[in-house]
Amino acid sequence: MKRLRKILFVAAMLPVLASSPLYACPACGSANPNFKSSLADGMNAGILTLLGILATVLACFVVFFVHVMRGDESQADNSTPPTPNPTSQNPSDV
Repeated sequence: MKRLRKILFVAAMLPVLASSPLYACPACGSANPNFKSSLADGMNAGILTLLGILATVLACFVVFFVHVMRGDESQADNSTPPTPNPTSQNPSDV
């Protein structure tokens, strides 16, 4: 069991210890100012697009909950029941 644990530990640490520029993804490689790639530019544009969509959806949730909270406050102000009109006549009395 201890031997298996050591093998798994070495297998997990191997990618960390053997880091190389060959393993860099296009988004990480774009941090180098001399690195020019249309793949990295496309990936960065995709990341920004998804962040924009996420921000829009979260903003809609915030607006919805603010709307619900304000709606509850306005109904709390109008909590008195309507009073009946004493001058109205019941059609069966006529």
